[in-house]
Amino acid sequence: MNTQDFANKLNGLKFNEMFNNDFFLTWEKTNDELDAVWAVADALRDLRERNISTKVFDSGLGVSLFRDNSTRTRFSFASACNLLGLEVSDLDEGKSQVAHGETVRETANMISFMADVIGIRDDMYIGKGNAYMREFAQSVDQGNKDGILEQRPTLVNLQCDIDHPTQCMADMLHIIHEFGGVENLKGKKLAMTWAYSPSYGKPLSVPQGVIGLMTRMGMEVVLAHPEGYDVMPEVEEVAKKNAELSGGSYRKTNSMADAFKGADIVYPKSWAPFAAMEKRTDLYGNGDFDGIKALEKELLAQNAQHKDWACTEDLMKTTKDGKALYLHCLPADITGVSCKEGEVDASVFDRYRTPLYKEASFKPYVIAAMIFLAKFKDPANLLLQLEKNSVQRICK
Repeated sequence: MNTQDFANKLNGLKFNEMFNNDFFLTWEKTNDELDAVWAVADALRDLRERNISTKVFDSGLGVSLFRDNSTRTRFSFASACNLLGLEVSDLDEGKSQVAHGETVRETANMISFMADVIGIRDDMYIGKGNAYMREFAQSVDQGNKDGILEQRPTLVNLQCDIDHPTQCMADMLHIIHEFGGVENLKGKKLAMTWAYSPSYGKPLSVPQGVIGLMTRMGMEVVLAHPEGYDVMPEVEEVAKKNAELSGGSYRKTNSMADAFKGADIVYPKSWAPFAAMEKRTDLYGNGDFDGIKALEKELLAQNAQHKDWACTEDLMKTTKDGKALYLHCLPADITGVSCKEGEVDASVFDRYRTPLYKEASFKPYVIAAMIFLAKFKDPANLLLQLEKNSVQRICK
């Protein structure tokens, strides 16, 4: 597809509500809006690969606020902002007045004077992360209405306690490319499975984001985990409704073998039980650090009972033609490499290393597309204008 093709596709979609709006959860967006993100992401990537500058901002900030560690998402957000012409400023709460009791409303306004987009990652505590993002968004909205902020910055969820939309949208775009289009995904079996990790407390947002998004494509989505490793029930309800509307299916199983059998796509990934994450949130809220240590010990022992939940060569042989597409948000716990026993055999991971890195490479463009659609009313025309101007990114 060329830029005109992408523009034509956008002109056939309804996504007006994305303008001057935020991106929090994929299931809050319509199918047309999701398609628009993927179309713009592909268009921006195509332009950059052809050495055409996609700087649509002459100045402005992209502010990142990471309340948890990150490599891929942090650099993807910075790359997305730079791709569009924004400079990045990272808010380190440890060096800010947040530690001295500064309110969310005050922080939101103080960092937004020249900000066009704010990316937030807050995934550690159940019931807190997404709520914090929405309070932040309400604060900048009010700041703009009160004349404090000359522009209303767009908020992008870079991972919360409920969803990881930039990751799952990038995963989905990778799948779309691998299978030759959204229209080819109907009936494909995707196994979102828990896998053993020697660490504890990994967020629920990736498996929840996957079942919340992939069920919209008419796919046969299976969530597999040992007993007790449930995800949020409200997200499962979203998955069930999505599957019903798309003509696909959604089911749960306590067997990794069941999930892998005949699967077209597998996504083995560790996460902490929903109930345990709720308990951890309460312990942190009460400042019970001895309780947190005891919970960590309990969860590590619980994980150790399920070391057989691993993506092995034998399991991969049971997938569709033994060649299922292997996905992971990275970093993976690789047996014999990053840990003694982990989520995936080293031989499996090595075989899929190139497609895994390609999967990750879609994230900067997905984030850039989210910003692009939120800040510009006529993105199709703007893409065409970028190509017409053909400003070289690197002068030759």
